[in-house]
Amino acid sequence: MAVHDECKLKFVELKAKRNYRFIIFKIEDQEVVVEKLGSPDETYEDFTESLPANECRYAVYDFDFITDENCQKSKIFFIAWSPDTSKVRSKMVYASSKDRFKRELDGIQVELQATDPSEMSLDIIKGRAL
Repeated sequence: MAVHDECKLKFVELKAKRNYRFIIFKIEDQEVVVEKLGSPDETYEDFTESLPANECRYAVYDFDFITDENCQKSKIFFIAWSPDTSKVRSKMVYASSKDRFKRELDGIQVELQATDPSEMSLDIIKGRAL
C-alpha cells in the first residue's frame, strides 16, 4: 500500500502550522490519498459529518481542550473509521494498512477505532485527551 506524498505534507502542516482542523484520507487505487481538509475554524461536528456513513476512512483530528489545571492544550488524534455497514473487503484493506500508514504520520498522540458515530463522540474524544 503506497502513501501519497500529499498525505505527509498536509499532516506536517496540520501539526506544525495548524493550517487544518482535520484531514480525511481514503484508499484509492492501492494508495492512501487526501480526501478532505478541514479549515481551522471547522468544528468536531463538521468533521464527523464529513465521514461517509458506509465507507471506511482514516482521519486525523487536531483537538483543542483545556486541562483541569486550566491550560490550553491540543492533541492529534488518529481515527480509523470502519462503519459496520461498509463492505467486508474495504474493512480488511483499511485494517491491514492502518499501522503502516500511521507510521508515516509522525506525531499522532491518540489512536481511536470507531465503527459507528457513538464510538467517537466528543465526550469520548475529551476523555481520551485528558
